[in-house]
Order: sequence, then C-alpha cells, then structure tokens
Amino acid sequence: MLKNFARASKPDKTEVKQRTNEEQAKLAANQMRIKEARVPVMVIFEGWGSSGKGSVLAKVIKDMDPRFFQVSTLDAEPTEDERRHPFLWRYMVEIPEEGQFKFFDTCWMEEVTHEYVKGNLDRDTYDQRIDSINMCERQLVDNGYLVMKFFFHIGQKEQRRRLDALAANENTSWRVDDDDYWENDHYDDCLSTYDRYLRDTNRSSAPWYIIDARDRAWATLQVLEFLNTGIDVAIHNRGVSAPLRQNVFPLKKIPPLAKVALDKTITEEEYHTQLKALHTRLHELHNIIYRKRIPVVICYEGWDAAGKGGNIKRITSSLDPRGYVVHPIASPEPHEKARHYLWRFWKRLPRSGHIAIFDRTWYGRVMVERIEGFCSENDWQRAYNEMNEFEHELVDAGTVVIKFWVQIDSDTQLERFTDRQNTPEKQWKITEEDWRNREKWDQYEQAIDEMLRKTNTSFAPWHILESVDKHYARIKALRIVVEALEKACEE
Repeated sequence: MLKNFARASKPDKTEVKQRTNEEQAKLAANQMRIKEARVPVMVIFEGWGSSGKGSVLAKVIKDMDPRFFQVSTLDAEPTEDERRHPFLWRYMVEIPEEGQFKFFDTCWMEEVTHEYVKGNLDRDTYDQRIDSINMCERQLVDNGYLVMKFFFHIGQKEQRRRLDALAANENTSWRVDDDDYWENDHYDDCLSTYDRYLRDTNRSSAPWYIIDARDRAWATLQVLEFLNTGIDVAIHNRGVSAPLRQNVFPLKKIPPLAKVALDKTITEEEYHTQLKALHTRLHELHNIIYRKRIPVVICYEGWDAAGKGGNIKRITSSLDPRGYVVHPIASPEPHEKARHYLWRFWKRLPRSGHIAIFDRTWYGRVMVERIEGFCSENDWQRAYNEMNEFEHELVDAGTVVIKFWVQIDSDTQLERFTDRQNTPEKQWKITEEDWRNREKWDQYEQAIDEMLRKTNTSFAPWHILESVDKHYARIKALRIVVEALEKACEE
C-alpha cells in the first residue's frame, strides 16, 4: 500500500484553507450527530516518526466540543504490567463510550511493527497478533463502532529533515529519540514492514487511509474529509444488522441439560477427606502458577440457587487472597452498557500469575439479555462466535480458562427458593426477579443448551457440575481446577 501509494493532487493554499474551514465546521456538527446516534468512534493515527500526527490532530479537534472526545497516547513499548496481560488488553480498556470520540496517537500497529522490524517478534507471533487485531476491529465495527485508521506517509529525506530540525531546538528536542533516528536509518526495512502490516489489516469494515503528510495543512484536510465521510456512512448504516460469522473453532459434543443425570452424590466422610486433599494441592499449585506467571480465569454460570457461591468459596478458601479476585457480575452499569459488551470483562482480566473468578460472565449476552430482550437477535446470535474468539485470545496468551455450568432441576430450585424465602438470614438471596426468571425456565433451558453447544470449544470446554448434591459439585469443581492447573504447570 505504501510502496505503490499514488498521491492525490494537492490544491493550492487558498483552496486548502477554505475547504479545511468547511470540514472543521462539518466535523463539529457531526460530533453532535454522533452523540445523538450514540455511535462510538475510534480514530487511529499511525505513521512515520515526525510525520505530523500530533500537529494534524490538534487541527482536527480544534472546533470539537472537548467534553465528548478524548485523546489517548500509547507507548510502543508496553509496561511490565501490560505485558502481564493479553496483547489486546491495554488497547481494549481504552475504547470509547457510545456517542464519544477517542483519538489514538498510535495504537496496536506501532507495538507490532516495531517489535517485528527489530527482530523481537517471530513470524508466527506476528501472524497471531495480526489475527487478533483483525478480529478486534471487526468485532468493534459489528457492535456499532466506527473505526477510522490513518497512516501518515513521508519520505526518508523529509523525515530526516524534520528530525534534525526538532532535535536542534531546545524546546522540541524532547520529541526526538533514538528510535526515531533508528527508523530513519532503516527506512527501507521499516517501509516493507509497515506496508505488510497495512495490507494485512486493511479490511472493508476498517480500511486504511494513507495520508500524504509532506504538507501539514494538506494532511489535515485529507483527514477531515475522510473522517466526515466515514461519519456520514456510519450514521446512515446505524441499525443495520452485522453479518453472522461462521464458527471456525473446533467444538466438542455436550449433552443437553435434560439428559444430565443429577443423582450424583458423595458421602460426608468422602467429602471432607477429598476436600482436605484437594485444598492442599490447590494451595501448592497457586504458588506454582504465580512463580510461572500463568493467568487463570474460572467462569461460573448456572441456575439461580444452584450453589455457585458455595462452590466458589470452596475454591478460594485454599488460595492466597493476594493472588485472586472474585468478580460478581450484575447488570452492566451505564458506562459499561455504553461500550462493547466484552469491555467490562477485558478490564477484569487477571495479570499473569493471578486468578480471576467470575460469578456470572459474558455469557449473559446469550441468556438473560437474549431472553429479556436487552439486546437484538442479531446481537446475541453474533455473540457465540465473538465469545469463542475472546476465549481463544485468552488461551493464546497462556491463560487457563475453566468454565462451569452449575446444574440443578426445577424441583430443587423451588425447594431452595422456598427455603431462602422462609429463612430470615437467607432472604437477601431471593428476589422478585428470581421468581420471574423461574417462570421462564423452559426458555432459559433452550437458550442454555444452545449456548453450551455453540461455545463448548476444545480450548475452553464447559464442565457441567451436577449440584443437587452440593458437596459432590464442589469436589468435582475442585478436581477439575486442580487437574487443569497441573496440566498448565507441566507444559
């Protein structure tokens, strides 16, 4: 894309100034249209060092209302804490709310290309990160985001001239570092790497716009015109259903809930004997995964009153409290609902060596949100593949992902609901919503069976915990966790 870049004919200065003023005024108006349409906008500026990204950004936002946009500057080199999370983590936590703009002065491109061109990233890892980026951008667009990507292009001589000018001025010398000059000295190698990256990530849903950045005023006009056109298209397409993607991940067969035998039991003596042994082993494994920096995500879904809380407590009671966190997931807060539905889970992912336990998860998208009409049919149908992609991203980053469905029958639930309602110290556990959901048992069971069938991947399978006997379910969960951690520690 860069090697055969054909520059557009640049207008004269008077025309550039006039059109720029018009486009700035249009962008200010479009900002209010974006706010009213509740479209989240990501604008990504990439390009050569000293290509003028910062200067152009200042002119682009000149007439915009600062209450409804933010600027994010991300270093090419991740911090130590960022490296202890999946590659996409530090970018996903930055995505904007609906109706807001977020301008990125470099995003995921810089990290990938800089590591690759310097030989710090092998080809397999590069390809893996390209897949992650394409997946992420596609998911954002499918979920209503406008993603605009600009690459600022200048030649080697022009870059050197600008670098030297900045370095010679004591007020701007801080803007130039050794990496900038390294890039200029290795211009041809960098050109090939950037060109490959742009081609690898140029998709119809989020295309690249190459900006002729030799003249900053002309570069500003190009960005403004592309950006305004993109906004017009995004608002026009608002509400159009995104295409459903075919699942590409291997799935394992799993029985429907109605065929799960719930007569599994364990004696009191066996329970306490096995509980002690499993707690001892899990405590040992927690130290090992911390030393080996293995992140762990344990997911709990299940019927109300199935025993998730007690099951989680038996897991955590043998863990070092400094090395785990339990996330009770309720209805999304307004700032969470205003972003991609997976955003609030990206934010809660554990650092390497730590354990995150989710009491309810992203699967609410295809259960409660589906049944209660909190999202469109296209949204929840699309979510199966999106959640498989999300979990695959975690596993690729070395995360152990363990998913539990805690299963009981309708009669057991009624018995436990009644007990909660009639026992003062348990009444906080039962709500009117629980009773309403119970009336939709058959609808939920159908949705759950579809969820299990479509997301029981080979890399993140579901484990059904038969929980009519809570003791049996607790021992089974502990055994599964111990076996999964032992396997991860051996690899």
